[in-house]
Amino acid sequence: MTVPYSTALIVGAGSGLSAALARAFAREGLALALAARTTDDLAGLCAETGARAYACDASRPEAVETLFARVEAEIGAPDVVVYNASHRVRGPFVEIRPVDVETSLAVTAYGGFLVAHAAARRMVPKGHGAILFTGASASVKGYPQSAPFAMGKFALRGLAQSLARELAPMGIHVAHFVIDGVILSARRPAPPDKPDSLLDPDAIAANYVHVLKQPRSAWTWEIELRPWTERF
Repeated sequence: MTVPYSTALIVGAGSGLSAALARAFAREGLALALAARTTDDLAGLCAETGARAYACDASRPEAVETLFARVEAEIGAPDVVVYNASHRVRGPFVEIRPVDVETSLAVTAYGGFLVAHAAARRMVPKGHGAILFTGASASVKGYPQSAPFAMGKFALRGLAQSLARELAPMGIHVAHFVIDGVILSARRPAPPDKPDSLLDPDAIAANYVHVLKQPRSAWTWEIELRPWTERF
């Protein structure tokens, strides 16, 4: 089954999962736009996937509107939009600075709203599209010394659930992915004695593609992914 979409926008692009998503989408024949606060590190991925890179602070409404206008004019209106951006603040609760919490919520949750809002306004009139949100373990369980991240990810999950209920009857597939575990990378390889104990970004990306291929008679709004060794 082929992906029934033509153009994808990934917000919060970089190495790791977003790069794996870009490669997976490119293999499916999707035209690609990659958005990040800075695009200095995206040249190689753009060359590999044929994507275009756009600088965007997703927590600013005017920046998000400019992003969508440029992508629409230069590539085409995206009918797949992935929100992969987040901002972590760690530390003892009594030592966290309120301004850092404000930034964390602005990027992790408010930015997700702004991007989804811009995407939905373009998709609803066509009755076609998909909006995907990248969650984390913190989407469903708050950890010590990580309250701001849990706040943002809980909010993003609530946004996804609300949109799935509202937009699915309009033909828009909304899905949230709980990435429950550490993602494999060059800096974080799996221990030799525990192969496959970290989430492979390519395996995660395959699940995003699977969701995009789901017939609308059997859509899912949420999927949890974790390695076989992860406790939950």
